[in-house]
Amino acid sequence: MISDNTKCDTQSLTVLGIETSCDETAASVVRGPANRKILSNVIRSQIDEHVEFGGVVPEIAARAHIDVLDRIVKDAMKDASCDWNDIDAVAATAGPGLIGGVIVGLMTAKAIAMAAGKPLIAVNHLEGHALTARLTDDLAFPFLLLLVSGGHSQFLLVKNVGDYQRLGTTIDDAIGEAFDKTAKLLGLPYPGGPAVERMAKQGDVTRFKLPRPLLNRPGLDMSFAGLKTALRTQAKNLEPIDEQTVADLCAAFQRAVADVLASRTKTALALFAESYPGIAPTIVVAGGVAANQEIRSALTTAADEAGARFIAPPMQLCTDNAAMIAWAGIERLRLGPVDDMKIAPRPRWPLDQTAGSVLGSGKKGAKV
Repeated sequence: MISDNTKCDTQSLTVLGIETSCDETAASVVRGPANRKILSNVIRSQIDEHVEFGGVVPEIAARAHIDVLDRIVKDAMKDASCDWNDIDAVAATAGPGLIGGVIVGLMTAKAIAMAAGKPLIAVNHLEGHALTARLTDDLAFPFLLLLVSGGHSQFLLVKNVGDYQRLGTTIDDAIGEAFDKTAKLLGLPYPGGPAVERMAKQGDVTRFKLPRPLLNRPGLDMSFAGLKTALRTQAKNLEPIDEQTVADLCAAFQRAVADVLASRTKTALALFAESYPGIAPTIVVAGGVAANQEIRSALTTAADEAGARFIAPPMQLCTDNAAMIAWAGIERLRLGPVDDMKIAPRPRWPLDQTAGSVLGSGKKGAKV
């Protein structure tokens, strides 16, 4: 439920953001929408807690958030040189994500909002990624978004705050998930995405031929499970594999992903041009996988060939962070309504509420 009790200068808002949806504990203070500025952005990664398990353990993640969130918020306020009188609202990720972590962050935000007498804004984590380019590049609506992370791979038309149309999604693994599984299969350390990218730089991209799933099919849906399976088959046929073979497989895998995304991006830009012939197209890439340099390069080339603008947020704003949550809070606060204390955390929360479920082979439920 929402209330409409905000009375403040909507051109000069200062919002505290809290992010705890997965394995980063983060808090940030952001000012805007005029004179946009990140006053602080404190992030504490949990990689050390999860590395021995080869992936994020939800209960460990939630406990780690509890242990450090108070200090992270305090540090963010100190770095921003703000006290509670300077803060107009408190924004927190309310989903989607690991429910234990989401609960920690949202309940902390509720406590702060109640104690400080500030409005509460429950933010969709994916909307935080979607709107980051408006913080960094003052981007106008509408625009295209390619959201690529450990749990999500989607093309979205961003029409306005809270108004999203899903154009395509993965029918099985998300891209970040496929990177992590590939890393584990090849004996690389967690987190898998950066490990695969590091090894790929040493590899021969021409040695192995891997498939580009759904490349020539119409639409914008994607598939990465078959690519991962093809790589596993290649690796098994060569066991035991040496370090150079691992590097070559990583290079081939990464190039295949980049090729698929570049092809789909060209299709998405063509669809945008048909729908909005009078608007210069912009494609934004967001999410943790957006930090991958080869993928960025492939998308930049695809956008250039289509005569479109390409935007990728700075590296520190690609992975999970609280600045994007604070900014999404500003975007929502300036529209007026805010959330009440009854708002509940959500493990799943699609941006496009009308989009149908996509069931992949072997999946027990719908991808968000």
